[in-house]
Amino acid sequence: MRLALGISYNGQAYEGWQSQPSGRTVQDRLEHALTQFAAQPVSTVCAGRTDAGVHGLMQVVHFDTALHREEFSWMRGTNRFLPPDIAVQWARPVPDAFHSRACATARRYAYVVLESPVRPSVDAGRVGWVFRPLDDSAMQKAASMLVGQHDFTSFRASACQAKSPVKTISRVEISRRGAYWRFEFQADAFLHHMIRNIMGCILQIGQGHQVPEWMGQVLEARDRDAAAPTFSPDGLYFLGPVYAPEWNLPSRTAAYDWLP
Repeated sequence: MRLALGISYNGQAYEGWQSQPSGRTVQDRLEHALTQFAAQPVSTVCAGRTDAGVHGLMQVVHFDTALHREEFSWMRGTNRFLPPDIAVQWARPVPDAFHSRACATARRYAYVVLESPVRPSVDAGRVGWVFRPLDDSAMQKAASMLVGQHDFTSFRASACQAKSPVKTISRVEISRRGAYWRFEFQADAFLHHMIRNIMGCILQIGQGHQVPEWMGQVLEARDRDAAAPTFSPDGLYFLGPVYAPEWNLPSRTAAYDWLP
């Protein structure tokens, strides 16, 4: 049978999602826990890889197994072997045709950024930080230039393995609650470091170092050197993939209600 799991994690202690020789990745810890629970090797495929320090509110993975257990058993049994900062939120049997990455029609991320003269403390690693005031109108104008299908070469990491730099961003939303800003992105797919590089530019504009029109110039340049430095992974959350209703999978976890 094929199973899909929804995973949440705090990425601060890990070297990203994808398995590494060090074993200090979220995928390594998850597969180790699943293997212990199932008493047989388990290999997973994820909806979207995340960088070191990036958090996940609903990463989705799938895997095949001959072991039959109730959904709650897969959730609670696997969580027994996971560290406190990783947890299976739900488990669902899915058809063999389901593929966590290929069946996703979109992916969603959110950046939470603290605007304060004082650096984060209790929320260190969970939020990004700027100490200069941000201009909402300027950032909104700049962000609107990113919506649609574009060549995002200027926001692509040199190590990116994507076949094409052309992606379609369907939504960029910027909101504020107190001292915390939330930047939410949805696209068919993202390039390596794409959101972190976009955020570097948005914050340069928000702090008045560049005018909003600069975002369009960076986009048109198709040159990584034209953009701002990559922003810190602190405060970046993978909200999860979007699937067609026919797969009958959850679209959110309880952590959505906690995130500002």
